[in-house]
Amino acid sequence: MNDELKEIIKEFNQEEPNIQLKISNRPDLCDYQYDGIFAIAKKNQQNPYDLGCKIVTKLQENFKCLNKFSKIECVRPGFINFTLSDEYINELLNKMLKSSKFNITMPIKETIVIDYGGANIAKPLHVGHLRPAIVGESIKRLLIYMNQKVISDVHLGDYGLQIGQVIYGLLKENISTNEITIELLIDLYPKISSLCKENEQIKAECSSITKQLQDGHKLYQEYFRKLLEISKEDIKKLYDYLGVNFDLWLGESDSYKYIPELTKALENQDLLENSNGAKVIYIAEEKDKNEIPPLIYQTSNQAFLYSTTDLATIYQRKKDYNPNKILYVADSRQNLHFTQVFRVSKKLEKTKDIDLEFLGFGTINGPDGKPFKTRSGNTPKLEELFKETKDIYLKINDIKEDYSVKDLDIIVNSIIKYADLQNNREKGYVFDIDKFSSSIGKTGPYILYTFLRTQKIIKNNQTYIDKLSKTIYNGHDRNLRMKLLELDEIINYAFKMRMPSIIANYLYDICVLMNAFYENNHINNLKDINIKKDWITLLDLTTRIIKTLLDILVIDIPSKM
Repeated sequence: MNDELKEIIKEFNQEEPNIQLKISNRPDLCDYQYDGIFAIAKKNQQNPYDLGCKIVTKLQENFKCLNKFSKIECVRPGFINFTLSDEYINELLNKMLKSSKFNITMPIKETIVIDYGGANIAKPLHVGHLRPAIVGESIKRLLIYMNQKVISDVHLGDYGLQIGQVIYGLLKENISTNEITIELLIDLYPKISSLCKENEQIKAECSSITKQLQDGHKLYQEYFRKLLEISKEDIKKLYDYLGVNFDLWLGESDSYKYIPELTKALENQDLLENSNGAKVIYIAEEKDKNEIPPLIYQTSNQAFLYSTTDLATIYQRKKDYNPNKILYVADSRQNLHFTQVFRVSKKLEKTKDIDLEFLGFGTINGPDGKPFKTRSGNTPKLEELFKETKDIYLKINDIKEDYSVKDLDIIVNSIIKYADLQNNREKGYVFDIDKFSSSIGKTGPYILYTFLRTQKIIKNNQTYIDKLSKTIYNGHDRNLRMKLLELDEIINYAFKMRMPSIIANYLYDICVLMNAFYENNHINNLKDINIKKDWITLLDLTTRIIKTLLDILVIDIPSKM
């Protein structure tokens, strides 16, 4: 339709390069609306309503348009309103029915590395690790769905100061590598971290251990390998519970072998400068509104920092995968760090052609607006959060029927994931377990309940599912069909913006309309077989879409609720 409108506007000697019909926010008046008339009329000193009426007359003379729309009209002060014909709605839905991916427009295929997760080893995962894992996994699944070649990397924090602190603590307490357990690390790290804040000498010793580890100290390397082994096992267990998976389990340490080559490349371009014994790269630009400090590549005591390993990792990814893009899902508070790293990467000849995207996320807060804590007042480890969510779900829904462990885990996952993903990732949000555990309202359990309910309707009314007829039977029927037609636009917009929340909110809208459809159209008692076939076919398409969107949102479906 946009093409027909563009051609007709050209007939009036007008130019409008971005013709786009918008979904109407008044579905009682029309389905789509075009408001570009105002800009065109202003540019050519015309009355927008008069111009709009002339364009509508031309559209009404277009046979293709008449097949697609039951009504096209210009309303004051100059909006053009379009109402789709029932026949055309069903023609589009039938194309979606026949397509494995609902006839969605696919973007150009690219190779994309997505870096998310980013947990530090030797430390327990807590509620703050949820967002990078869940948001990152959802974005990855969306990219894959849109036919991109995707390589996911957990990029563990495994060579920073916390490793030096843990090794210091293990040696002070004479703990051998064979005696290290995850429970021991959970207890040890906070104690040593606190000591470093109180005692500068201990902090300096830990920094020295970290530097010697990076330089290949044999004993420290033995401890590091054991810490990495134990931590990976624990992290994988929790990520597996969340359905989060990675192609690569690399970390900062894996980038170190690329640092000499990277350093040489930077030196060849005269990008490294000396600053009080440290090597830095100046990246400030005239357009900067705020001061952007230089990136510290190597400290005065010859240690490499997080920024160095990130640059080396980009260098490694270019050599190994030659990606078009690298996406980083990380805390929004790391914006300056990634600005520095990206600017250096763009200066470097070997990596300047890679598009780098920082996908920042906000914090998870409790009902009081402060960082989320359990009812006991602690920042919860992930295992504690899973258990508390499960207990609250069972309690507030007064569930007495026995559920399988698998089904309960799926429901707990839906509570946690949908609570997160329905929010704009760039902003923090309030995580209220009681609210999000309810089977009523904008929650994971509500979505799952709607899917299972719809599946049951289909099963109880088995009929031949082929294609939709040319008829739409009432308003609730039409509302659901029109919402399904938005899928292409929704998926592509979410892909472009890297925003799972766009999909999560659309999914909720579908479920609301699906339930309204069911409540007002009693399929089980329907005698007219033709209407029943149409409606069961429509519900089949709806459940296929819901299931697909749930999968993108990393949410599985239980056998019952």
